[in-house]
Amino acid sequence: MIRPRRSALYMPGSNARAIEKARSLPADTIILDLEDSVAPDLKAAAREQVCAAVQAGGFGPREVVIRTNGMDTEWGKADLAAAILAGPDAILLPKVSTPGDVTLAAHELNEGGAPAHTRLWAMIETPLGILNVDAIARTAADPASRLAVFVMGTNDLAKETRARLIPGRAPMIAWLSRSIIAARAYGIDVLDGVWNQIADMEGLRAECEQGRDLGMDGKTVIHPNQIPVANEIFAPSAAEVEWARKIIAAFDLPENASRGAISLDGKMVELLHAEMARRTLAISDAVAARA
Repeated sequence: MIRPRRSALYMPGSNARAIEKARSLPADTIILDLEDSVAPDLKAAAREQVCAAVQAGGFGPREVVIRTNGMDTEWGKADLAAAILAGPDAILLPKVSTPGDVTLAAHELNEGGAPAHTRLWAMIETPLGILNVDAIARTAADPASRLAVFVMGTNDLAKETRARLIPGRAPMIAWLSRSIIAARAYGIDVLDGVWNQIADMEGLRAECEQGRDLGMDGKTVIHPNQIPVANEIFAPSAAEVEWARKIIAAFDLPENASRGAISLDGKMVELLHAEMARRTLAISDAVAARA
């Protein structure tokens, strides 16, 4: 089943008002955060509040994810145990750097009785994570790993590598592309990192377009005002949907039933384009179903 992940909004787990507002926002995914956005003295209260909100429900079709603190912190184990009991759609692990980070967390989920629908998402945000991204993605070949999504942590990557966060992200293109290739090899979705300049909507649009063109499935966002742009850019356009329907209709004609390639509107179209067209329509239908 294809699930739209055009926009994934981080919401601070310590902010009850923000969590309540998340139930009505047009984001595809809500990430209730226990890590970066929560001060140390509020961690325990945020954990309790977030897990209670997940168990209470009311988020409609939105995918609900809990981001825990790292297992090497004083809060990580308690966060993971509480998130398992809450049963969100996914648990987002920060600073995943080795395959063992995934397998250890997956063991905790499986032994702790996490619901079958609760998946693992991995933040790729450290130099070691980039170096090991192929091996991390490979864990998804085992269904027991529950690994479903990579989330690119571009701010942390900039911090750890000292790369500049500049328009066009030239210093990071190789890292982003490598992560996408690894993810696709094992059927994992990839969400792009955040755009920090909340008031710069044109910059956000440009970076969303870049992420889409690289092959990302959606964008993590930090403010509700960023959701519409991400939703627009990461959804198939009307022209793309029309072209997809035309390709499928052409291959469905009896005279093309046994052909691997055809000419359509002056273009050479192969069966692989028909497969891509079906995915485009599936995404479009899934987005329309959320309206």
